[in-house]
Amino acid sequence: MSLHHQRIPPTIGPYRLPNQVILAPMAGVTDRPFRQLCRRLGAGLVVSEMVTSDPSLWHTRKSRLRLDHRGEPGPRSVQIAGGDARMLAEAARLNAEQGAEIIDINMGCPAKKVCNKAAGSALLRDEALVGRILDAVVDAVDIPVTLKIRTGWCEKSNNAVRVARMAESAGIAALAVHGRNRQQRYSGHAEYDTIAKVKAAVNIPVFANGDIDSPSKAAAVLDYTGADAVMIGRGAQGNPWIFREIDHYLKHAESLSPPTNKERAHVMCGHLKALHDFYGDFMGVRIARKHLGWYLANRLFFPPQVAKSQRAIFNALERPRDQLQFVDELFRHAAAEDGYRMANDGMSAA
Repeated sequence: MSLHHQRIPPTIGPYRLPNQVILAPMAGVTDRPFRQLCRRLGAGLVVSEMVTSDPSLWHTRKSRLRLDHRGEPGPRSVQIAGGDARMLAEAARLNAEQGAEIIDINMGCPAKKVCNKAAGSALLRDEALVGRILDAVVDAVDIPVTLKIRTGWCEKSNNAVRVARMAESAGIAALAVHGRNRQQRYSGHAEYDTIAKVKAAVNIPVFANGDIDSPSKAAAVLDYTGADAVMIGRGAQGNPWIFREIDHYLKHAESLSPPTNKERAHVMCGHLKALHDFYGDFMGVRIARKHLGWYLANRLFFPPQVAKSQRAIFNALERPRDQLQFVDELFRHAAAEDGYRMANDGMSAA
């Protein structure tokens, strides 16, 4: 472990996070069941899927579910997206009234349907509008406001440092930076030089985001950038254990043992049940297919040829109980092998 980077969890307003590992907001991924799972498995903070800043759309089933934070421990962070300063300010106020304890502004999403509405990372092209949005949202609520950005709109417009200074001046409590510009979307590799420059330019907490998929990578990025925490997005899909593994590595400079097959089966079944309960049987079964696909695609646990064939079988299942039975059967033999190996190890130690 590098000695020049202190392992001190960041503070967002009045909230001292328990560690330096944060779940990134991801539309269609970080719903309440996944947030709760990641929190249980070591995430120090979880951020909701982005909610449109237009309250007239909140009556839709999708928005109602995204605004549902029942049973979640605090601080509850809700991400809002939009391109109109007054509307974003009103959305922040309404979310605070509904129990949000941190408001996060999305200026990082590269999706076309978001950018085409002059929201997400498209906002980085208009720094005057960025300033108006930051001032309006911070003024609208008395809870901390955070911001998520990319390095810029394109390679020629790397303005993350300027935007970071604007954010600090406006009263933003913490800043997450994804190490790609918008035109890169998720292609190529994240770069961390810009994140390091942002961290050097401001005094608010900075979270490094992009391509962090292992404990050693998290430690290296923290040391290289000086960032206060890492924010994990795609690296958590199919691997929610990554949070406790990174936290353990940062605190002890050693790798945590991977989850046993028994624990993996328990976590996956629990996740599927939570999806069925949250969305109802019809939608829950369909959303579960996406998450189970990510679990199967995790090369740490399943060979690619197994993942492909098993995913096809799982995607044909229509009932919640069939999905749960699938996971039980998937791990039954592996769990038995786990127990046999552990018993033999115990005998050897004796």
